[in-house]
Amino acid sequence: MDYRTQAEFFIQGITKGFVEATEVIAWADEVIVAATKTEDWMIDISICGPDDRMVILSHLNTIKGEVDAAKLAVLLKARGIT
Repeated sequence: MDYRTQAEFFIQGITKGFVEATEVIAWADEVIVAATKTEDWMIDISICGPDDRMVILSHLNTIKGEVDAAKLAVLLKARGIT
């Protein structure tokens, strides 16, 4: 899964209330461990607290790339969002 599509899922999840900040923080931690090159946004999200929703949204919006609409739809459907 590309980072931009996952970021869009989390952006929608936080703004629509079906994803908690702690889930995004845990994802960033996993990405840091698995990434061959750590990017600033990974660390920025990782050090956020559970009440830093707006800060997390800001960092998610800095992730570069294109959203894969089909993959995003699958992620949303898995959460019961259509």
